Amino acid sequence: MGVHSAAAEGFGRAAAAYERGRPSYPDAAIEWMMTSLGIGPGTTVIDLGAGTGKFTRMLLPTGARLVAVEPVAAMREALALAVPGVEVLDGTAQAIPCPDASVDAITAAQAFHWFAGMAAITEMHRVLRQRGGLGLIWNRRDHGDPLQAALDVIVRRYRGQAPAHEADGWRDVIQGSPLFRPAGERQFTHEQIVDADGLVDRVLSISFIAMLSDDERAVVAEEVRDLARGRAQIALRYRTDVFLFRRS
Repeated sequence: MGVHSAAAEGFGRAAAAYERGRPSYPDAAIEWMMTSLGIGPGTTVIDLGAGTGKFTRMLLPTGARLVAVEPVAAMREALALAVPGVEVLDGTAQAIPCPDASVDAITAAQAFHWFAGMAAITEMHRVLRQRGGLGLIWNRRDHGDPLQAALDVIVRRYRGQAPAHEADGWRDVIQGSPLFRPAGERQFTHEQIVDADGLVDRVLSISFIAMLSDDERAVVAEEVRDLARGRAQIALRYRTDVFLFRRS
């Protein structure tokens, strides 16, 4: 199984908007994940489906050796510019370009729902050392926030069959596998401050929005700008979910 077409095409077209418009992650969530998984100096971590390195760069202070694996060329190029010095490899979750039992932890930020399947689970198990850790993290749009709810109305009419983390279908895959066992989960609050351009980038960075025709994307951008009119700064609320697993 290769890269989902919506991810390959959409993120290929939206790499610049992704880098500009996507939020980072709350420091408390990073600290809890790193401490729980024992990530620090002397350890090796793969950031899988690393995108433009939004999460990769937050791992730098741990002192761990970082390997960013990303299948979309435009995303890898943006990542290399944004996080210089980190090893960046072309690879997928089903074909990780690393030796057996060579890493202490794998992280996947805003990504696991794209490749959740037994092929990826088996491959992650292969490259992790005994009792190695897996950390999954998502920023979920807080639909209790009126602005996020309004954005959701715009976005959902274009979703189609693109995978979504909201349905939690990925849980059935990993929790039904004997290769990993749960090691904890927590939720955190997060907020992203943007201007009108940042709000547009946030929406245009969504894979299935990026796949629309130029005319359709222009319509979406104008709808989003209408929501931002008269507001110099815009606060977008998120719920950040973190799930930890250990290699069996």
